[in-house]
Parts: sequence; C-alpha cells; structure tokens
Amino acid sequence: MNKLGIIVAMEEEKEAIQELFENFEIKEIYGLRFYIGKIDEKKCILTQSGVGKVNAARTTQVLLDHFKVDMVINLGVAGAINNSLEVGDIVIAKEVVQHDFDITAFGHSKGYITGVGNSVICDRDIVNKLEKRIKEIPEKKYNVKVGIVATGDIFCTEIYMKDKIRSKFKADVVDMECGAIAQVCYLNNIPFIAIRSVSDTPDGENAKTFDENLKLSSSRCAEVFKYFLEQEN
Repeated sequence: MNKLGIIVAMEEEKEAIQELFENFEIKEIYGLRFYIGKIDEKKCILTQSGVGKVNAARTTQVLLDHFKVDMVINLGVAGAINNSLEVGDIVIAKEVVQHDFDITAFGHSKGYITGVGNSVICDRDIVNKLEKRIKEIPEKKYNVKVGIVATGDIFCTEIYMKDKIRSKFKADVVDMECGAIAQVCYLNNIPFIAIRSVSDTPDGENAKTFDENLKLSSSRCAEVFKYFLEQEN
C-alpha cells in the first residue's frame, strides 16, 4: 500500500486525524479540501466529505479520480445498535449495508443494490490483521469488535428503528456515509475498510449524547488508525 485515502464526514473527525500528520499541503478540488502528507512515513490523503451518502459518494469518486490511491479507509463515529457496545468502543467493518435502500417491490431483499448486491465486503486480509494488531494493545480502555456497519440517510434516534435495523441486517452500528463510500470503492475495484467508534445509542435522546461524545469517539478512531498504520509498515 503506497498511498492511502482517508475519508471522514465531520470537522471533529478530520481534526483528530489531521493531528497525526507530520506535515501536509492542501489541494482544493470542486470545493473539497484534500490534506496531502505523511503519517508514520505512509503517504496519506485526508478529506472531509460532509454528512450523508451523496456527499460521501461524491467525495470518494473525486478522491479516486484525482489521487489514484491504493486503498480507502473511512473513519468516524457511529451509533450503537448492538447492545453490547458502549461509547468509545470500536467496530472494524467486515461488511457494510445500506439499510434505507429498498427495491423489495421487485423481489429483492431490503438493502439489495443492483450491480452491488446485499452488502459490500471489506478487505478481509486487512481487517483480520487489524483486529489481531488491536488485540495486542496493552491496557486499552475500549472493546473492539469486527462487525457490520449499516448506513442510511437518517440520524437514527428511535429505539424501534435501532431494533429493526439490528434484526434485519445483524448490524452493530449505524452511520450516514460508510455504505456509500464502500459502494463507490467496490464499483472502482479499490480495497476498502472502515473503523467506527461508538458515540451514542439510539434512545430518543441520543443527539445530546452524540454531541457530548463526538470528540472522544473521534480521538479513539484516530488512535486505532495509528495502530492500523503500524501494522501496515
């Protein structure tokens, strides 16, 4: 892996990763800022997409078209729908689904996307190596799970929706970008993985919890990303 593309959605997530750069230059394309530099001697291009699937897909394609990265990693926070997960815990995506994609009227299962399938599978070798590397971290204050990320254009707040997505897709966390990034990478035949840190749990009041934990969860993602780079060197 010679060049890594990093996509986040929010400013706090970007700042946490940006602090890891030794130095960087900024290139602007179509109003998007790309931070180009090295982290632990690995060439990285970091960009902030904004929230939601369209923003995420657009940003991913611009990144792939202009920087020819060897791999894309999506970093950021997520809502836990697996009750075993707590704030600050990490989910390494093995699979990504889009819970709001629905063409069941034509005989397909919920989440099935024409030309893609029911889900996008993340790069298995990298996921396995990263899981093993993180388990070796001494005295870490969070749990790590390899699981499923469910993406949709909605900030999930309702318990019934959380339970419905969990039951249907066996997902562990929900977010608003990962599925779109994964789909674009799949269509471009570019390896993809995602690391998400839990910021909240849908319970009717989790918008407040999300705000309170955004920086903590963003910094936790940055920490795990550092371990990812170490195992790649």
